Amino acid sequence: MRPLHLADIETAARALALIAPDKRAAAMRDMIAKATLADRYRLAHGRPHPLFGTGTLMSCALRGAVASRPAALGPDALHALAIAAQELRGFYMHQFQ
Repeated sequence: MRPLHLADIETAARALALIAPDKRAAAMRDMIAKATLADRYRLAHGRPHPLFGTGTLMSCALRGAVASRPAALGPDALHALAIAAQELRGFYMHQFQ
C-alpha cells in the first residue's frame, strides 16, 4: 500500500459507514489487502490495478460506495473511523515487526 494520508483514512471510514458495524473490521482488512495488491501491481506494470486502483487506500475505497462527508461526527461515523484506524495500526504493526 502506498504511503497513508489522513484523507485515505477519512475515505475508508466513509466507505465503512455504509457497512453493518459488525462487518466493518473485515471490510477494512479487505480494503487494506486490495490497496496493497494494487500497489504491487502498479509497481510491476506501471499502471493502476484495473479493479483496486493506484495502491492508495483512498483509491481502493472509492472503487465502491462511500457515504457523504458528515457535517459532524456522530457515534456511527466515529465507530467507522475507529475501526479504520485500528485495522491500519494492526497492519502497520505487522509490517514493521
